[in-house]
Amino acid sequence: MAGWLWWVVLVGVIASLPVMYARSQTEASANETALVIDYRDLLQIGAGKPDPDAFVKHELTELKQAGVNGAVVYESTLEELGWAGEIAVYSAADAAALQGRVPVRGDNRTYVLFLNPEDQTVIKGLIQDSFPRHGADVTDWSVDGHNGVAIDMAKDDAMLRPMQPNPLDIKVLRDAGLWVVPRLSDKFEPFDPEVMNGWLKSFKAAGIDRITFDGDAVPGFSLESPGPGKPDGIQQFAYMLQDNGIGIASFENLKTPVRGLTKLAKLIDYNVIRAHSVTDQEMATIKTDALQDRILLAVKDRNIRMVFLNAVPSRDGVKGKVTNPLDTIKDALQGAEGSSQKGAVDRLKDFGFTFGTPKAFTVHHAPAESALRGLAMLGAIALVAIVIGMFIPWLLSIAFVLGLVGGAGLYVLKQTLMVQTLALFVAIAAPTAAVILLVRRLRAQRSEELGAGRRLGSAVLLYIRTALLSMAAIPMVVALLNHISYNLVLQQFRGVSLLHAAPIGLVALYVFLYGPGDTVFGNARKILVTPITVLWIVVLGVLGAAGMYYMSRTGNAGTASGIELTFRSLLENTFGVRPRTKEFLIGHPILLLGIFLTLRYRFAACLLVLGTVAQLSMVDTFAHIHTPLVLSISRILLGLGLGLPIGLILIAVWQIAERLWKRVEFQGAK
Repeated sequence: MAGWLWWVVLVGVIASLPVMYARSQTEASANETALVIDYRDLLQIGAGKPDPDAFVKHELTELKQAGVNGAVVYESTLEELGWAGEIAVYSAADAAALQGRVPVRGDNRTYVLFLNPEDQTVIKGLIQDSFPRHGADVTDWSVDGHNGVAIDMAKDDAMLRPMQPNPLDIKVLRDAGLWVVPRLSDKFEPFDPEVMNGWLKSFKAAGIDRITFDGDAVPGFSLESPGPGKPDGIQQFAYMLQDNGIGIASFENLKTPVRGLTKLAKLIDYNVIRAHSVTDQEMATIKTDALQDRILLAVKDRNIRMVFLNAVPSRDGVKGKVTNPLDTIKDALQGAEGSSQKGAVDRLKDFGFTFGTPKAFTVHHAPAESALRGLAMLGAIALVAIVIGMFIPWLLSIAFVLGLVGGAGLYVLKQTLMVQTLALFVAIAAPTAAVILLVRRLRAQRSEELGAGRRLGSAVLLYIRTALLSMAAIPMVVALLNHISYNLVLQQFRGVSLLHAAPIGLVALYVFLYGPGDTVFGNARKILVTPITVLWIVVLGVLGAAGMYYMSRTGNAGTASGIELTFRSLLENTFGVRPRTKEFLIGHPILLLGIFLTLRYRFAACLLVLGTVAQLSMVDTFAHIHTPLVLSISRILLGLGLGLPIGLILIAVWQIAERLWKRVEFQGAK
């Protein structure tokens, strides 16, 4: 039965190819990118300068010349309005001192003076509209003819309370030709749909077409549905966004995911772009070249279309002054003065990206895509059944039938869970099947009489054949997870750690227990009664440590050393696409050496187990759905291409070492 199941797998692979092409069209539909500055940070830096307004205006001009084409504005606070020079904020005691009187016992209100008469009406409106929603009354107050307000809230609390994003700041930024992105929260309790709709209409009138989020939830998340059939807060907010033609930007790698984001994105038909933030802490220490690489990789490798550059000032005790990263940002974007290296802006242009107003992806579909994805599912189930049959032959047919029935049932009940599970299983199955078939072929061809030249030719052919079989999973994984929510990382491939461990474990199980000459239980018995020496303990300890390090580096949680980051940067700058180290430097060369040696020596099959790392890594590359297909294809082909000569070098070193050993052994025998 396995024979015709391979034909089913082939049908699944072929059916997946049009779906892959449609995804590549989707990824190519939106290449405009924005480099945005945190305007609040710029105001904070300016507040520490002799002439804040002139400083902010000058820096905006220089940042724009360097390549910044957008700015993020937050919900206003009294603190931010103070940095902008619009108001002065006093506690009750400070206000009393300002008026030359003794503080009134029990008065702990906040007092605000307006410093710019031209802007007073707008700023006063922000305060009067917002603080009553926070439970604090606002009354008029003045000092020596200067108008202000008194807020029935303690100063420390009042300084943190959000208000509508400052329309004056938005106007300044829009007049400067910058794309503006307000950052909204769900901090107002209760959520008021009418007020939010007014905000969005003012954004639309100012030419704003996208917002993003601050805090741990989207606006409206806290408002539950008032009754059956009535919209909750998120549904109302989604309707407002669509009515005003406003999309959203979703930040990647947040420590706390934004609650309600996935639901909101679906309700607005995925009018979403991906955003990347270089945090305040990172910007305080980052070097120019590191920031360049960070921006380049975010846009090119992860479909980021908005790079958010924080610039908060910090106290530098070593230098004895307040510093900020504005010069680092400018040098990273346009290239440091006197340096021959291009800046991030020009480097991104070389890769075909343009700078302007980012748009959401236009989703493309293959003709009869549902039917094609169905065939891909069928092929995936067949491949999983084949692998099960390699270990338990009599289960082959049963596994295929159960896979069809169970898959159909789960697809009806929980479609997302079914496709994610099947994508994981086929991603594990393909590299496992490829290496097991390689082991079988090598066992059949093993001979001590084979010459080095013949072994080398066979090794190269089997190296390519094994890689192609491992790649069989790639089109099917892409087809199964071909939904825009995966591109936007609102949903993700599940089971990355299992994918990195299972094929290695299964291949090891096959190599050690399914060897010729005995049964599985017989081979297991031999292993269990093998005397354990100190050498074995050392070897197992080294393998255990290597395995723990390997698993710690799976997914996005691992931390790379400084040396590794430098090496990665070198690869990126050399090839334009960084091949995976575990493929071209470890897995592929070890697999090629293992094939060459196993054709003659039985013990070398252990190297095939280690070489499985590269086979599963190729599939895992395509499990990162947010990485463009073209780049992923280039990455694995580059890994295979570089791994081949490195493997040939290892073979040459082995041959030389083997000849030297035989020569020494021969001379010792004489």
